[in-house]
Amino acid sequence: MADNTIEPQFPCYSEGLAGIPVAESAVSSVDGKRGYLEYRGIDIEQLAEHSSFEETAWLLLYGDLPTADQLVTFEDELRHHRRVKFRIRDMMKCFPESAHPMDSLQATVAALGMFYPFPKSLDADGGLDAKKVHEVFVNLIAKMPTLVAAHARMRHGDDPIAPRDDLSHAANFYYMLTGNEPYELTTRIMDVALIVHAEHTMNASTFSTLVVASSHADPYTAISAGIGSLSGPLHGGANEDVLNMLDEIGSVENAESYLQGKLDRKEKIPGLGHRVYKTKDPRAVLLQKLNETLTEKMGVDPTYEIAHRIEELSKETLGKKGICPNVDFYSGIVYRKLGIPTDLFTPIFAVARVAGWLAHWREQLGVGRIYRPKQIYVGKNGHSYVHMDERI
Repeated sequence: MADNTIEPQFPCYSEGLAGIPVAESAVSSVDGKRGYLEYRGIDIEQLAEHSSFEETAWLLLYGDLPTADQLVTFEDELRHHRRVKFRIRDMMKCFPESAHPMDSLQATVAALGMFYPFPKSLDADGGLDAKKVHEVFVNLIAKMPTLVAAHARMRHGDDPIAPRDDLSHAANFYYMLTGNEPYELTTRIMDVALIVHAEHTMNASTFSTLVVASSHADPYTAISAGIGSLSGPLHGGANEDVLNMLDEIGSVENAESYLQGKLDRKEKIPGLGHRVYKTKDPRAVLLQKLNETLTEKMGVDPTYEIAHRIEELSKETLGKKGICPNVDFYSGIVYRKLGIPTDLFTPIFAVARVAGWLAHWREQLGVGRIYRPKQIYVGKNGHSYVHMDERI
C-alpha cells in the first residue's frame, strides 16, 4: 500500500534538540524535577554507597549486577589490559607540552583503533560478535586511565608509571597519576567519583558517540568523538571553570559581592544550572558529601567553604528558578584536595564516562540505522551564477 503521508514543509525545530527524543535506551534515567538518577533502575546513591566502579561498569554494559564470579573475572580482565603499546607512548612523546590532556586522550583513543581493529561485518545472527564487543569494553575501560596518567607525567618530562595489577581500578589510576599508593579513603573517594560520572542519559558526548557509531565507524573512533564533545566548556570542561571562579572569589567574605555582580550583569555562574535538573543534581549531593568527609579528615578547605557559601546565597535567587548546583560544582574541589591538577578533572570525567558511552554504543549496534536529521533551510533561493567580470 502506498504511503500517502505528507511531510510538513517546516518540521518541528528545537534548538539544541531540547526535548526531542533521539533514541530509546535502557541504560539510565533521570527525573529532573526530583533530582533523581538511576543506572539500569538502581538509584545512584545506592551504587555510590555499596558498589565499585568495576561493578557499576558491568551493570551499565550488561544490564544487571554481576555475579561474584563475573565480577572477579571482569576485574582480572581490566587489570591485565591496562598497559598500552609502546608506539602509542612514542606518539604521545611527540605531543607539545602545552597540549591539553583531553586533546591527548582524544588522539590516543582514536589511535587505539589502528592497533585493535574492529570487524565491520555482521555475524550469522545479524549482530556483532559478543566476544569482540566485550574485548572493546575491557580494552577501553582498562586503557583510558593509563593514557591519561601517562600524558600527565610525560608532558613534564617524566616517564609514565606502569600500572599495578594488585590495585583496583580507582586505586591504580590514582597511583599512576601521583606515584603514591592511595590510602583507603582516597581510593573510596576516587571510586565514588568515577561511579557518579559513569553515565547520564542522552547528553552531548553520548549523542556524539552514537552519531559516529551509527555510521558503523569503529568503536575507538566513536568514543574519541565522545571525548571531543566532553572537552567543551559547556559540558565536561565546566569543572575547571568552577575552580577558576572559586579562586577568583578568594574568600568567603567576597562571595556575596561576586555573586551579586554576576547576577547584575546577567552572567552565567559555572557549576550552577543544568538542562535536565530543576533541583540540586544528585551527583552534586554525593560529591558534596565526599568534600565533607575530606574536611573531617584533612581540615577545613577554604575553596569548599566559598563554594558552599555561593550555593547558600544562590538559593534565594537562582534556586527559585531551578538553577542549582550540578555535578561540576563540587567535583573539582574533591580532585584538588587529592592533589590532582585542574586540567586533569575533565579527563577523569572521561575515564568514568567511557562505561556509559560503551553501554549506549552497544545499544546502537542493534539499531543499524545511521543518524540523518533534517534541517530547516533559511538561506537564499533562485539565484543565478554571476560571472567574475560582472560582480560588483
